[in-house]
Order: sequence, then structure tokens, then C-alpha cells
Amino acid sequence: MERKKLLGMTLDELKAVATEVGLPAFAAKQMAEWIYGKHVGSIDEMTNLSLKGRAALAEQYEIGCKEPCDVQQSVDGTAKYLFSTESGQKVECVFIPDEDRATLCVSSQVGCRMGCRFCMTGRQGFGGNLSVTDILNQVYSVPGSERLTNIVFMGQGEPMDNLDAVLRATELLTDANGWAWSPKRITVSTVGVRKGVERFLRESDCHLAISLHNPFHEERLQMMPAEKAYGIEELMALLKKQDWSHQRRLSFEYIVFGCLNDTERHARELVRLLSPIECRVNLIRFHQIPDSPYKGASEERMVWLRDYLTRHGVTTTIRASRGQDIFAACGLLHSKTLNS
Repeated sequence: MERKKLLGMTLDELKAVATEVGLPAFAAKQMAEWIYGKHVGSIDEMTNLSLKGRAALAEQYEIGCKEPCDVQQSVDGTAKYLFSTESGQKVECVFIPDEDRATLCVSSQVGCRMGCRFCMTGRQGFGGNLSVTDILNQVYSVPGSERLTNIVFMGQGEPMDNLDAVLRATELLTDANGWAWSPKRITVSTVGVRKGVERFLRESDCHLAISLHNPFHEERLQMMPAEKAYGIEELMALLKKQDWSHQRRLSFEYIVFGCLNDTERHARELVRLLSPIECRVNLIRFHQIPDSPYKGASEERMVWLRDYLTRHGVTTTIRASRGQDIFAACGLLHSKTLNS
């Protein structure tokens, strides 16, 4: 019989488990501390539970954590880890150290069904949703997890397409009986799945990032097929109804392509589209993928676009590219051959 996973359970669910195996109710809080506070790898390590209680628990349950099955190290210190999922597939996440900060870019799906033309994950196609355990295990089991200062849901998959699991994961990451992180340390990215965004804004206090990449409907549609169902104008109308002046931050990711979305016409439209909303634009270098018609903009052009937007009231930065040599940079995660 396959044992059920404790990683991903809330305190109330752990209370039900305690009752089921004959442990006192207060054992649930002890289990939560062992799992989310101390990151133990086995039930045997829960030493303040009785031997009998641990044995009863281990008959039906396990922590559910899995060590990475492969790692690639970049010359810039970035590390890409490969994890096996509960369904037996493979998925990647990226650990990005930066002086006193460390960010983990986690995946929410195997592959992605959004089909963005410039993204290796999009080309991979959709392989399935990750479970809550799969998502949290990337945080739980990545080497150096104690150094993490931020988590971004910008790895493989569209988070709003697996929203139940993503919301449960962020709930446990921010719950006092979970990781107890501030929601301000977590950012969830999306191409703009409207119903998912609406629910996310209601149920989560984490930051939101929109993958924009082109402000014009027809041009964005050519690059991002999801624009047909999730138009950027409709999404902006929703976002402009929100109050972004307090805790939650809104950002827009914008991969800059040479002679495609880096013109003054695009810059003017970006200013129109994003005004007067309080937000930040992150300009991202395009990382060439095989058989792609796109090419990256020059550094000079990226600086021009940053300065133009900032000058016109849109706070804009150029994101540092990390891990390109190990295919860990934005748009390069891909595990299709490993899952075939």
C-alpha cells in the first residue's frame, strides 16, 4: 500500500491524521513543527512522538520529501535541480544566490499548455499538474533551502492553470504553522488567466507578476496564443480596479526582442496600458532557443527602453540574466526528453 504524504497538509489535516493513528490532538502541532520548521526527512526523526505513535504513523504515512535526482551548476553560482514528481515525471527548479539573498524559482506543472512561442517549456507541451507535495518539495529539499529569502513561481508551468495546488502551497509557506514566511517574499507569475487572477487576488496576499511581452493584442497573440482567451486589455481593466499602494506588489515581465517589441511605438503603448497603475516592469533578455525566429534586443536598446519607461512614470529595471549556460535562465526550463 502506498503511504500518504504529510508534506502539504495543514494543521487541521494533521490533527485528523493524529486522531486516525491514535495520537493525541496536540501531536499535530508537533508534526507541523518537525515538517515545516525542522524539515525532517522521516517520521522516525519526530522524537517527541512516542515510539508506538511513530510506528502507527509510519504504517500509513511518510513525509513525502524527495532529494533532487540531478543538479547542474552555472559559472555564475546559479544551480538547476531536477526532481521526480509523485506521478513519476521530472521537473526543474532553479536556485539563484545573490550576495545576502537567495531566490528559488519553482515549477507548478510538468511542461505548460500556454504555448508561448519563445519559451522552451511552452514548446514542451503539457505533461500534468504538480501536486502540493511536488511544489513544496522543491522548497523543502533543495540544497541551501535555509538560505532562501524569496520564492518565485516562474519555473515550468502556468501557476493559474494549477491554482488549487499553488494556493495551498502558498498558504503553507505563509501559515504560522507552516513555513511562516511573509507573503511579500513570494511572487506568483501568470500569462494572465483572468479567472485564476481574480481568485488569486481574493485568496492570496502574495505578489503578482504578469508575463506581458507585447502591449498590442495582435502582436501578443502571435507570440502568446493564450492572448486569444486571456486578452491583455481585459486583464488590465481588472488589475486597475485593485489597490496596489499597500502590501501586494504588481510587476510585469517583458522579454525584449530585437526589432519586434522594443520600438518607440511599443514603449508609448506600454506607458498607456500601464498608467496610472502602480507597478514595476522587469525587462528580460531573450535567451535564444533552437529553431526560434526571435532574436534578443541589443543592450543599448534595452537601456533605451528602460530609460524611456522610467522617464514616463513606469518604474523599470533590467533583470540580470542568470544560469544561461545550464539552460536555467528565463524561458529555458525543459524536461521533455527526461519525461519521454
